Amino acid sequence: MSFVETAEKAWGKPLPDWIAVLARQCDEGTQRKAAERLGYSAGLVSNVLRKSYAGNMAAVEQSVRGAWMGDTVVCPAMGTIPSDTCLDWRRKAKKFAATNNHRVRMFKACNACARNQKEGA
Repeated sequence: MSFVETAEKAWGKPLPDWIAVLARQCDEGTQRKAAERLGYSAGLVSNVLRKSYAGNMAAVEQSVRGAWMGDTVVCPAMGTIPSDTCLDWRRKAKKFAATNNHRVRMFKACNACARNQKEGA
């Protein structure tokens, strides 16, 4: 069974656009590669496609839309960036790491950003 068929069985037809894109990415490559691109585990992607993921589905949707659907946000520190990149930086900003100047700048920017405060990454 293809990933699209698996998703259709769980989500019904028509699939939400972002679920269809995620399933196609898994079919065209591998589930592991799609998960790595999003910064998630293959198991999480499997649960999303099966509509059994109990976590933050909106964050997964944002990652898919940024990675493959061209969704962007305006970052106060970096300008216009893909939404999945924003989400990745917000995750990193939960813990301070002075590994380089850019990381420090993004830690400060993300923690002061209204998007981070509102969505709670």
